[in-house]
Amino acid sequence: QVQLVESGGGLVQAGGSLRLSCRASGSIFSIAVMGWYRQATGQQRELVANINSGGSTIYQDSVKGRFTISRDNAQNMVSLQMNSLKPEDTAVYYCALAYGVLDPRVQPRYWGQGTQVTVSL
Repeated sequence: QVQLVESGGGLVQAGGSLRLSCRASGSIFSIAVMGWYRQATGQQRELVANINSGGSTIYQDSVKGRFTISRDNAQNMVSLQMNSLKPEDTAVYYCALAYGVLDPRVQPRYWGQGTQVTVSL
């Protein structure tokens, strides 16, 4: 069983920065695709960014140039650096782990509990 534990959410003013981190248990982390998803109130959950074991990434268009996903396989951790935050980035952010190729259509197998990010004007 894989467990994902997020940290780093909070309240920030527009234009500010936050860094989310996720630590995974289990030995499959190094070969898994890791991702960050978000769900705003009344909206569907959406992919923010994915990263595979080799470091290749996929970003949602709205966060390109502002967010950076990274991973540390030795620490079983994946992070999301969020800069130039906007009110529309407000959502619950979820860490996720998937098997297979780096493809936004691949559904994660495991999810974290979520961490709230709120961006105020």
